[in-house]
Amino acid sequence: MAQIFISLGSNVEREKHTYSGLDALYQTFGDLQLSSLYESEAVGFAGSAFFNMVICAYTQLSVEEVVNHLKAIERQNGRLQGDKKFAPRTLDLDLLLYDDLVLSNPVELPRAEILHNAFVLWPLAELVPKKLHPVTQISYEQLWQDYNKDSQKLWKVDFNWKPSL
Repeated sequence: MAQIFISLGSNVEREKHTYSGLDALYQTFGDLQLSSLYESEAVGFAGSAFFNMVICAYTQLSVEEVVNHLKAIERQNGRLQGDKKFAPRTLDLDLLLYDDLVLSNPVELPRAEILHNAFVLWPLAELVPKKLHPVTQISYEQLWQDYNKDSQKLWKVDFNWKPSL
């Protein structure tokens, strides 16, 4: 079984799409470990604030199959294929890590935004503080300690999800 980490983000009907996305991930992968839910300002464009979190799951699916499932869940939640990178999102699901694989195809692993976006790094450091980034070989806890926290503002949001199945 591969350990995978997925980032979830939404700034359009945030609560609805966050719950829906988690339900769909639960249907696909079973038990999920969740970081706290964070609210953050939009990064890269002017827009509504986002909800963000990181999810840990285990799977026997290949990287490509995982990515295909994530894209299908996004589409089920109103995400249009070919949406601009820096734009409002009903649901954005990105595979961050698949075990310790380092790949550029079919997706970039580990995902570069781990090192650049507080809304990915902080929840990842919360879930697996001692785990080492596969390229830098630095723990997520240390990466978060060293991160310039003035560059992006985010804060924890009260959140309680249970699978609605």
